[in-house]
Amino acid sequence: MKKAICPGTFDPITNGHIDIIERAASIFDSVIVAVVKNSSKNTFFPYSQRLKLVKEATKNIKGVSVEGFDGLVVDFAFKKNVKIIVRGLRMISDFEYEFQMALTNRNLTKTVETIFLMPHPQYSYISSRLIKEAAFLGADLKNFLPKVVTKALKSKFNADRDRKNKR
Repeated sequence: MKKAICPGTFDPITNGHIDIIERAASIFDSVIVAVVKNSSKNTFFPYSQRLKLVKEATKNIKGVSVEGFDGLVVDFAFKKNVKIIVRGLRMISDFEYEFQMALTNRNLTKTVETIFLMPHPQYSYISSRLIKEAAFLGADLKNFLPKVVTKALKSKFNADRDRKNKR
């Protein structure tokens, strides 16, 4: 059985992520979407909510499971007996970072390979950072996010605004 891991922060998961996950699921028998618990990034959504949103957004994709992990993705891959990491490359700007990460992972272990997939052009410019900025400014994000994520973003921003208004 060919297995792969699609790791990420998924803060939040976007339709671009879903595109890469679906395409990975069409190539591999089993795909673990691995949500990193502790990241060097300051996350908008807490880990438990990111995990829940990813599970909901991917629940209808055959062969996909969702798990959280902490630490190095290559260690997680080893524990899961997975030899392939799938990463998405949107733009040239992603390439340098992803290339460095892939080479670092290769130096950490020779048994795990990284494969890059290009997203559908309609998702090539979507990033979680830009989505959060657009959401903060009140943009309609239904074309960029799974419904469950759009709802969660609206709820979080409304709660944050309510807290600020009460001060």
